[in-house]
Amino acid sequence: MKNMGIYVTVYGSEKPCASCIHEPSSKETYEWLQAAIERKYDSEQLNFQYIDIESAEEQHQPLAERILAGEFFYPLVLIEEEIVAEGNPTLKRIYREIEKLGLEPINLP
Repeated sequence: MKNMGIYVTVYGSEKPCASCIHEPSSKETYEWLQAAIERKYDSEQLNFQYIDIESAEEQHQPLAERILAGEFFYPLVLIEEEIVAEGNPTLKRIYREIEKLGLEPINLP
């Protein structure tokens, strides 16, 4: 992972959450978000990370445990460690949060 830019982190699981049974998997949502965001913004300014809540590393355990306890739906999307979406995320909200951090959409020819 790059060490500069905006961090987009998605917490999820292979198992669908109770309220998301008919939605894409967390991993599919992560891949969809990454592709959509990279089409709109300079990918050199973005860092993406997927965290499996069933096997999260120590630094991600506190939030993973809160998700597993039912406090949040997953996939849970964070931008710069701020929760911006859970369950079925919407691009509009995510784009707005990215732009609040100063990243502007790229101009396509």
